[in-house]
Amino acid sequence: MYDGFGAELWSGMQHEKARDTAPDGFPRLPKVPVGRYTDPAFLALEQQHLWRKSWLYALHVDELPEVGSYRLWRKTGSPIVIARGKDRKIRAFYNACRHRGAPLVENERGRTQGFFCRYHGWSYDLSGRLLAVREKRDFPELDLACHGLNEIRCEQLGNWVFINEDPSAAPLLESLGPIPGHLRNMQLDRIRFVASKSFDIACNVKVLLDAFLETYHLKSIHPQTVDRFLDSRGTYNILWRNGHSVMATPHRRPEWKDPGAIGMPEIDTADEIYVEQNVSYNVYPNLVTPIASTGIPFCLFWPKGPREMTVEVHWFGPEGSQDHELWPTRMANFERILEEDTQFAPRIQESVECGGFDGLVLSYQERRIYHWHEELDRRIGIETVPEHLRVPQILSPWISEQ
Repeated sequence: MYDGFGAELWSGMQHEKARDTAPDGFPRLPKVPVGRYTDPAFLALEQQHLWRKSWLYALHVDELPEVGSYRLWRKTGSPIVIARGKDRKIRAFYNACRHRGAPLVENERGRTQGFFCRYHGWSYDLSGRLLAVREKRDFPELDLACHGLNEIRCEQLGNWVFINEDPSAAPLLESLGPIPGHLRNMQLDRIRFVASKSFDIACNVKVLLDAFLETYHLKSIHPQTVDRFLDSRGTYNILWRNGHSVMATPHRRPEWKDPGAIGMPEIDTADEIYVEQNVSYNVYPNLVTPIASTGIPFCLFWPKGPREMTVEVHWFGPEGSQDHELWPTRMANFERILEEDTQFAPRIQESVECGGFDGLVLSYQERRIYHWHEELDRRIGIETVPEHLRVPQILSPWISEQ
């Protein structure tokens, strides 16, 4: 029925539907300490070692259409300007003049010929090179070539731009493991930007992210939406290195099609598994994307504080589909599902802080959540995590190399 990776997912889904117990040898997952969601010291470690040392989705190339187009990006707490240079290359820099740290751009987005500090007049080109210093006579032996803007790692998967504040991080495509290979037929260099929307939720970022790493909740939370067309008992998960994972869930009826997408242009080279089933990737740490031939949503989960977060939904479609009349309906349907997912999040946050809840008890089907936490400890440094907040590293035998 399917080839390659699609065949593996299909076989896995059939096995999941047929099983009546967890696989032989799968360990009981230890409780995930609740302090990982509430403890200020742990959350500070998370901010330092995860968010500022991971490849994070920033924007689509269509959002920087012209030479000099720029966006100001602050998701990690650092002010970062992402701009398209005269050579059409997209680069990222800290939004800080090398003189005394004043901002170089002040608007959230715009277009510029270069970067100019309004504080003392230092100027830079779009590649970050320092061009001129006011009253250079007062800076003896100042080498302009050594004082360009501090550049941040900025790399692409197709038309999607990612950044990483860690200069020693592995290249993006290498860090993503098998994911780029699985999407090789999705024409990622031709995918176009459609729209974005964001929603603020009163909970720790992990409270909501957890819900997107499992389908155990479908019958309870989505009885009139997702559960009507997805069979959660057939959900098949694969764990990969670097915290990434995939979750494939079969449609209840082989002929089912998303009613909000019928008639929309499709990526005609897409693997059949992305046409006929639901396959959702977690690009660690915070990107969840269910891949479909008619369009791809990116769900991004961003911390705003210990008890606040933002979920962004970015939509992308096949080339030429940006103005299709069905997009508003499709996005509205997705927002309805998102509202179902977020309805309990603020009250869950209250519960995890109440003192009467001491940690997450996870099932085999929820192992992607545990896998996410294991990777977090590895990135922080296992010995750096307070012992009472660590999660034991037990899933290594269940991590796939493919």
